[in-house]
Amino acid sequence: MNYRHSYHAGNYADVLKHAVLAQIITYLKLKDPAFRVIDTHAGIGVYDLSSAEAQKTGEWRDGVGRVLEAQLSPELAAFLAPWLEAVKTLNPDGGIRHYPGSPKLARLLLRKQDRLTAIELHADDARQLRRVFEGDFQVRVIELDGWLALGGHLPPKEKRGLVLIDPPFEADGEYDRMIDGLARATRRFPGGTYVLWHPIKAGSPLASFDKKLIALGRPRTLSVRMLARANTNAPGLNGSGLVIINPPFTLETDLKAVLPELARLLAQGPGAGPDIRMLVGES
Repeated sequence: MNYRHSYHAGNYADVLKHAVLAQIITYLKLKDPAFRVIDTHAGIGVYDLSSAEAQKTGEWRDGVGRVLEAQLSPELAAFLAPWLEAVKTLNPDGGIRHYPGSPKLARLLLRKQDRLTAIELHADDARQLRRVFEGDFQVRVIELDGWLALGGHLPPKEKRGLVLIDPPFEADGEYDRMIDGLARATRRFPGGTYVLWHPIKAGSPLASFDKKLIALGRPRTLSVRMLARANTNAPGLNGSGLVIINPPFTLETDLKAVLPELARLLAQGPGAGPDIRMLVGES
């Protein structure tokens, strides 16, 4: 896999991640006090699906492209609505050319009192991200290793918020970095909601990752995984997962209701389907 997200923007893993992200932000907006979204591995913000990179793989066609063309049940349509409204906002003439990465998606959903901190390590990507949000006083773009942000940028001054941890998995040890980062972050900001993304590929250490999450013992640790095909020994991305700490109270039930349909829609082979489990319950 090429880990530059321009090749993968809008694919089936993005559909799951961004639909859930949009739902959590929508839930946070039910209360008046301001909140902050902190995106630790923000990328470039907006992706051009007509670019050479996106056209080379065409992954978006089997992700957001399928969703836009499908006849959805009322339940799935309602769940996907906040995310899809943001996608359509970026494409006012119809169709799908521009796809919002997580920081742009979050920004499109924020109210005037809410804030976004978008953190990106790679200099070129950080420059593009600054251009996307130039002049936007509700957004702060920082060129920094996102893992460091889990110490220095928590807790946010708003005392309410969502932290998205979505590393590119370019280096070994990312699963352990997630556990270590989550341990540090939740000590500093235990009331925050955390969303951690991970790939599902042949050899992914999912069982040991789950054991470490359980051993970490953070109350209300929800695991959400969706396979697009059976996780065999073939190379490539077979699915993706989210670990959510302090999810909205309705989220687990909502996901169990809609993810089977979404998995069927996005399936790329036999074995597609969701796996939703509360690894650690209430304290």
